[in-house]
Amino acid sequence: MGDYTADFCDTHPDKVSVLGPGFSNYGGAGMCQGEISTIWLDQNNSDLITLLRDEKGDGKVVVVDADQAYYAIVGEMLMKYAHENGYAGIIVNGYIRDTEQIKDIPVALYALGTCSRKSIPVTQGRRNISLSFGGVEFKPGSYVYADNDGIIVTAEKLPSA
Repeated sequence: MGDYTADFCDTHPDKVSVLGPGFSNYGGAGMCQGEISTIWLDQNNSDLITLLRDEKGDGKVVVVDADQAYYAIVGEMLMKYAHENGYAGIIVNGYIRDTEQIKDIPVALYALGTCSRKSIPVTQGRRNISLSFGGVEFKPGSYVYADNDGIIVTAEKLPSA
């Protein structure tokens, strides 16, 4: 890939928004970039399972807002679905699990931390809506770049830095 977030911040400072601190990469890919697909969850990840399992990712990055609820949003099975369907990465405003099992799956997975507990009873989520957390607004169709230095969002894909 070769396009680093720091380079984009240097070459396009007026076009990037930088996600606030606290997110770490737990996935097997060290970085990712792609068009944003969004989903908001209410205490259950069943809508995210459906998205990752049943829809082609085409290099997209799924941004998930679970309002930082303390349960695992993504684990080994969802990472396998993401990889099988061609998603570049997942960014979770919340927690994940199965870190040992997912570290070799070549999909980036950024989250606030880990939690052993899985999601709570089935509730309905919302897809393709604007999400706002960490000082950044994530809009469907916008573009995200993520690496070990951070996560940035732009209105559209930027030329290489």
